Amino acid sequence: MKVHTGVFGSLATATLTFAALSAPALAKECYAPDALSVSRSFSRADNTEGGKIVWLGGQTGSPDKNFEGQARDVFAALDGTIKAVGGEGLKDMVEITVFITDVRYGDQLTQIRKDIFKECFPGSALITVTGLARPRLLLEIQGMAVVGGK
Repeated sequence: MKVHTGVFGSLATATLTFAALSAPALAKECYAPDALSVSRSFSRADNTEGGKIVWLGGQTGSPDKNFEGQARDVFAALDGTIKAVGGEGLKDMVEITVFITDVRYGDQLTQIRKDIFKECFPGSALITVTGLARPRLLLEIQGMAVVGGK
């Protein structure tokens, strides 16, 4: 079993000791017990304690870009949205649902997620669809983040 945590020991101690003086850090544990979840860049489960749940509506990138460009646009938009509601960004994401128009983009998406999330991945579902709301869109991502917490 492999568990990654998003809180450093000294930071967690300082947060608990000085809770009245500073905002609490997000306590997020990513459960990735096997090689498949690590190789495909998703966690089987994310565990959080406290915090505010933020449901993120589906976001898309520029239809004028290729798959990688659209994917990076979407992750940048999600990051900005989470920060706009008081979070730290993508590290607060606990779950994503990705809709792609071609199953062949799956491996490329895996690599992009590895680049972005490093090792503590959100839970994820990847769904292939025949089309999205606008022509030339190749993917859409919606998700959930937990902002703040212990």
